[in-house]
Amino acid sequence: MNTMDRLITLHQPKRLEIGAHSVAQVGAWAAFSKRALVIASRSTAHYVARLGLGGDVCVIDDVPPEPDLPAFNRVLECARAHAPDLVVGLGGGSVMDVAKLVAALWDGTQALTDVVGPGLVEGRRTPLAQVATTAGTGSEAGIRALITNPETKSKLAVESPHLIADLAVLDPELTFSVPAAVTAATGIDAMAHCVEAFTNIKAHDLIDGYARMGIALVGTYLRRAVENGADAEARAGMMLASYYGGLCLGPVNTAAGHALAYPLGTRLSLPHGLANAIIFPHVLAFNQSAAPAKTAEIAAALGLAEGADEDGLKAAAIGFCADLGVEMRLSRHGATAADLAGWAQEAHAIRRLMDNNPRPMRVDDVERLYHEAL
Repeated sequence: MNTMDRLITLHQPKRLEIGAHSVAQVGAWAAFSKRALVIASRSTAHYVARLGLGGDVCVIDDVPPEPDLPAFNRVLECARAHAPDLVVGLGGGSVMDVAKLVAALWDGTQALTDVVGPGLVEGRRTPLAQVATTAGTGSEAGIRALITNPETKSKLAVESPHLIADLAVLDPELTFSVPAAVTAATGIDAMAHCVEAFTNIKAHDLIDGYARMGIALVGTYLRRAVENGADAEARAGMMLASYYGGLCLGPVNTAAGHALAYPLGTRLSLPHGLANAIIFPHVLAFNQSAAPAKTAEIAAALGLAEGADEDGLKAAAIGFCADLGVEMRLSRHGATAADLAGWAQEAHAIRRLMDNNPRPMRVDDVERLYHEAL
């Protein structure tokens, strides 16, 4: 599956600050800024003062959890009115994805719909800082951004090296107030990034190293972070796991797990982390026969049933997630059996991810996994 000599390109933030109180480094780094734009959410806007920014600071604090095209365009118009010399994303994956795209597009003629796909962004002249307040998406590390098309309920995926952060900040103290349920779901999402890249048909030895470290960190620290939100070591460990997952996405990306999760986000309005947590055990077990050695590594790192068959592995992985407090039944989130065939068609059509899966997945396979999760 992997070949050391296969060409890949890995983009990383130009500067990374990690550790307790690292958010205080933003102001000194951004001393050049006179007109900063901070993009946040209702739950993260109270951290703006800790950035230490000077000058005329405009704060947009209403980015929704799963932003769609109209929501993004509203932020873009605000950015154009402010004409920032710095864009700061202060939040989780949705906030940071919006910040990436605003920094790349506000001072140009391209619309979001012009840059969907790989390598279509013309360039970015506005410096970008990404300050993560959750440990899940790893968006601060990556070159991709996702916005929902409200008409098709599909994700518009933009990929460009112009979306990479100039400064990324991982301050575990900013995650202390994240509720246990959100900590669990976003932590499993971080793990899913690593797992799906690790077992991907595009897997590469370099990225496997980041994936292994990310999975091991989740196995060590996720339960601790869920049980004690103020455990600084555990929070830092999960932020690093999330960052490693973000690095995995650039050259390799995710696979069927995320493809199956996307309809759950757009159709049920589930948070991205929760959708991936529900799907994770089913796709992990489905892919076991195609990637047995790597799946065994994953099971060992997470303390799952080593040597189990597909059904045993699935049951152990569901138990791992449920024991963290995740409600794993789709029916408890509003799904019905009548929904699943249509969602299976949608998920199967996301070829940019499905084609990465180590085991080919038919539409009826997708529908079966949804039924198992119902």
